[in-house]
Amino acid sequence: MYKESFQAVVFEEGTLKLLDQRYIPRKEEIFPCRTYMDVEFAIRDMVVRGAPAIGAAAGYGFYLAADALSHLPRKQFLEELRKASDILDQSRPTAVNLRWALERMWRRTNQLGNTSTEQLLKHLLEEAHRIREEDIETNRTLSRIGAEVIVPGARILTHCNTGALATAGWGTALGVIKEAHFSGKDIFVYADETRPRLQGARLTAWELVKAGIPAKLIPDSVAATLIRDGKIDCVILGGDRVAANGDVCNKIGTFMLSVICHHYGVPFYSAVPVSTIDFDTPTGADIPIEERSADEVKTIEGVTIAPKEIEVFNPAFDVTPHQFVTGIITERGILRPPYAHHIAQLKQEIYEKEQTS
Repeated sequence: MYKESFQAVVFEEGTLKLLDQRYIPRKEEIFPCRTYMDVEFAIRDMVVRGAPAIGAAAGYGFYLAADALSHLPRKQFLEELRKASDILDQSRPTAVNLRWALERMWRRTNQLGNTSTEQLLKHLLEEAHRIREEDIETNRTLSRIGAEVIVPGARILTHCNTGALATAGWGTALGVIKEAHFSGKDIFVYADETRPRLQGARLTAWELVKAGIPAKLIPDSVAATLIRDGKIDCVILGGDRVAANGDVCNKIGTFMLSVICHHYGVPFYSAVPVSTIDFDTPTGADIPIEERSADEVKTIEGVTIAPKEIEVFNPAFDVTPHQFVTGIITERGILRPPYAHHIAQLKQEIYEKEQTS
């Protein structure tokens, strides 16, 4: 079985160690997080990115905050922990896994309300470890399920980065691609460069090369031509939040691809863990879209490429209507239209399981 040669999210000796994605592929450098504010910075500045990886990092950030505040009386401890949790939650507003992980850490905190602070910290660290480990297993399961939609010899287009760098390990959409490759399906991958942060060029291309998967890197503007000319058999990408009606919020440029695929009849899949589905957000129109710095567009690696006076609109994400989505690949199976119905069913199943556990 193929094993990654790197780990993007590791907790050792009281420190969260993140593979700093701002510097890949030039160098592989670890960014140490010793406080929850270090984690907040790492998420906000995209040291770590990708919805599942952000969730895993947030779990450890919560623990680091609790550890730093553990000397306080319990009432004050909880009040200050809530403030720290809110700071982490605000570091990036779109990816739902961030909030999901923090809410999970709060549930564990509330369950252990009468335990000693020492025991609480022990259980919180265990919970953060579980979030990370479960994500890796979820990605493996999701990938095996998703690989079923890939035919032998498929030419696959992907956008942004959804591999081991964007998760606790293995990957979502790129995990599906790796599963198809290592199961002998003789696939070929086209990776969009993904402006303006170039996650496709810097990160996905790096992971594809490390895994030995046949691939080409393309400018974002080439994708439409490949799809029109019949050179793409399917598009598989990730998602930062999926609404209850099946609308998919993902890296900017995803919506554009979905429209082209819909026009030319090319299957379009989003691969996400169930934790990325926001059952409480009715539609994509209700998802807050993060707008990032103008410098991301006007500079590349610190080099200015546009007039400093020009105004910039730089949304980090866009929303793809569910009508343009062929299927949503999860660890519980592939969701298909009508999405609102099947997502509601999934929500009920999860609720019933939680009530009996």
